[in-house]
Amino acid sequence: MRADGADLYDLTFPVHGGGNLPLAQYRGRPILVVNTASRCGFTPQLGGMQALWKREAPNGLAIVGVPCNQFGGQEPLEGEAIKAFCATSFGVDFPLTAKLDVKGEHAHPFYRWARAALGPLAVPRWNFWKILVGADGRARDWYSPLTKPEAGRLGRAIARAYGG
Repeated sequence: MRADGADLYDLTFPVHGGGNLPLAQYRGRPILVVNTASRCGFTPQLGGMQALWKREAPNGLAIVGVPCNQFGGQEPLEGEAIKAFCATSFGVDFPLTAKLDVKGEHAHPFYRWARAALGPLAVPRWNFWKILVGADGRARDWYSPLTKPEAGRLGRAIARAYGG
């Protein structure tokens, strides 16, 4: 599927320290992309995301955390400090990208792709905005920070996302 002139699997996320996280490596798998911040009231969702990752990764779910400082300056950390905070505080070992913009003129191409596919309501309006992509590579839905990782609504959507 093409949206905003980009194919999902042509997109990559930069990672701290150089290199890229290509979405092509997740072809045929559902992907949950979540913008994160270490100093937010929703930060404890990192623990829920980790639990979801541990439970669903063997089934194929990919989770990508995207640190972002666009909402209230709630991600003051950089690079390794972000990874260390997430790992030490919440045991996070799912992939984290470099700190990126998720909205506005400099939004990462994934977020432009999601907006084109799901509409303007898919643009994150706060930290821990979740975008679900199906195993078929189609954007499925977005979830506000009020939808916790353990929410039944999200779990049912993930189950459907495996079906392509």
